[in-house]
Parts: sequence; C-alpha cells; structure tokens
Amino acid sequence: MELVVQKFGGTSLTDEQSRSHVLRHIIREFAAGSKVVVVVSAMGRSGDAYATDSLLELIRRNGDALAPREKDLLLSCGELISAAVLCSLLLAEGIPSVALTGGQAGIVTDDRYGSARIVEIDCARVHRHLTAGEVVIVTGFQGRTKDGEITTLGRGGSDTSATALGAALRADIVDIYTDVDGILTADPRWVTNARPLAAVSYEEICNMAQNGAKVIHPRAVELAMKAGIPVRVRSTFSDGEGTLVTHAQALRSQGIWYDKAVTGLAHVRDVTQLAVTDLDGPADLQLRVFRAMASHGISVDFINVMPTGVHYTVAENDAPLAVELLRELGFEPRVRRECAKVSVIGGGMNGEPGVMAIIVEALTGSGIPILQSADSNTTIWVLIPQKDLAAALQALHTAFGLHLSPVGGN
Repeated sequence: MELVVQKFGGTSLTDEQSRSHVLRHIIREFAAGSKVVVVVSAMGRSGDAYATDSLLELIRRNGDALAPREKDLLLSCGELISAAVLCSLLLAEGIPSVALTGGQAGIVTDDRYGSARIVEIDCARVHRHLTAGEVVIVTGFQGRTKDGEITTLGRGGSDTSATALGAALRADIVDIYTDVDGILTADPRWVTNARPLAAVSYEEICNMAQNGAKVIHPRAVELAMKAGIPVRVRSTFSDGEGTLVTHAQALRSQGIWYDKAVTGLAHVRDVTQLAVTDLDGPADLQLRVFRAMASHGISVDFINVMPTGVHYTVAENDAPLAVELLRELGFEPRVRRECAKVSVIGGGMNGEPGVMAIIVEALTGSGIPILQSADSNTTIWVLIPQKDLAAALQALHTAFGLHLSPVGGN
C-alpha cells in the first residue's frame, strides 16, 4: 500500500470549483488504495478573506504592534480553516477523514516565531489515523514548540511541512499541487515558448528555486533530497503527471532522464550592483564592507572579491542604506541600479565546454551587456540591465534549444 503526501496551495483552495479539483485528486489516490496525507495552505492569495497576507493586514491597520508569538497565533488560522473545510467536503463524499494542526500531527519546532525550524516529527498519531483508514489533513506552515506554543515556518512553509512529513512518514512520493503544469524551462510570463520539464534533479530545482523560480520552496526540496523522497510538482486543475524531482541517478535508472548542459532559466529582478575599489585602501577593506552589511541585516549576493576591492549585489530596497554605510566607512561605491540576475541552470553543465561561450554569444549578439558573472557546478549567473531582461531570457532560451523539445523526457 503506497503512502502519498499531497500538498495543495492557496490558489487550489480558493473557491468551490477549485476545491472540487482538490477532492478529485484526493479521492483518486484513496480509491486506488493509497494511504493519503494532505497538507493545506491558507485559502487564496492576498486580498482573499483567509489568505495569510489578508490576516496580516488585520494587524497592520492597528500599527502592527502584535508580538511574534501572538502573530503566529493569527497566521495559523488560515490553514485551520482550509483543513476544516476540506475535511467536511471529504466526509460529505463518504471519505473518512480527520483534520490535524501541525502540532497535533507531531511537527515540533524551535521557538523562532515566524521562521521556526522543524526539530523533530512524531508520526504516531498520523499513523494511527492512516491505519484506521482515514485521510489525514494537516495544516501546513505550522508546528508547535516542546512547550506547546504554536509556531509558523515562514514563507513556503506549507511546502516544507509536506516534504518534512513525507520524509518522516517514509512516503512513496510527495505531490505538490499548484496552479501550473509542473516546472517549466523558464517563467512563461517572460518566455512565451517555455516548455514543461518531465523531470529534474533535486540540485537543479534547488538552484531554480533559490534563484527566483517560485514553484517550490528550496528548503522543502532540501528535506526531500536528504530523505531521498521523490517529489512531483503538478497542476491541481489537470491530470498531468507534472515534473518529477528526485536524484539524477534515480531518473537515469528509470530511463526518463538524460543529461543536457542546460535544463532551465531563472531570474531575480530589482537588484543593485555595488562596486568598492581602492588601490591604496586598507588591507581589511573586504572585511569592513561585509561586516557593515551583516551588522545591518543586508543580504549580499553575487560576490566577487579582488585584492583591491569587492563587487556585490543587494536588493533594490536595501541599496540606499548599503550606500550610506559604505560612505560612512570612507568609501565611494560605484552604484548601478535596476539590474537583474539571470541564472542558467543544468545538471550536465559541469565539465561541458562551451556553455559560457553560448551565453556570451547570445547576450552580446542581442546587444545586452554582461555586468558581472559567476558560476558553480550546475549554474552560471550573469548580471544584466533590468531593461534587457525579457530579451536576455528569450535569447538564452533559444540559444540552448530549450524551446525545441521537452526536457527530461524519454
């Protein structure tokens, strides 16, 4: 008997019609004899009554003075509503079901309210309900401390809940249902001929998620990867298989994977590049720069360290403070605003000659300057002017042939 964990996001639960698709997927697995655990997000998106952002707006009107503990109590309500409503729908269909909070499902976290980390999961209660033949519905995004306090896991927390439960329960698969047909070669809002990926490795999807692709949270992928639990990213609104995410070796052994130098593209907008260069500057220039950023909570990215200085990027809204801090240190940074970071990602890239040459040819051929670059085993990053983002993504997508055939197919 298979054990399947299904996670449904807010857009899958927004209205009656959407919830009918959710029911169909749950009932299909249950009727096939699988043990089913369902993880739910809060209903809808910002502006919808029970969405997380809508709950936050209730306290913002009052000055947002609520303490972190009480804020987590508020934020936990959206998933509770989703779980109870879905439980009632399943019971009406004659499907035995039970709704549990994250804490009741055994998810124990530390006490960092708003961004708690899971420290252990006791699956005994979930197993009892599954053995009794019930569908177990668990509120995503939340857990409890050892003292019984409710905590939330931060953005993407429902994905994390799903894969963490999948790992603890030793599930056969975790299905992440969204409003798109799996993972695409690029964001279809920017690349019109983006194609679906039949399969990707954990490493590739982690890089996509960390570099701007908003399909699944990278923390959730990391948990699945450590446990070796396969994940499928699927559409709530179709019966397609979506994108399978697992170890590259497992994909090859199943005959559904082949190495391609580049699998997909991701991007991040609203980036500012800062360059601090001083030929006669202090020997600890780099240390002073990054210590100043860290002490004021400014996240730095795209770091190039040289003997005479540093180049790095910050989010656009952090740029004014970053520049002020650098000037207080006696540096006059070169500032380039309105940049975008483009990531070219592929498990077959390592050791493959010519990948960077294709990137340079595609971008310079389109008149797009490369402001900075960096690379790892599976990713090459380039910084470009933000005004050129659409043209850059399309040029790279075409140059690597990502539009020609499904990637990761047979």
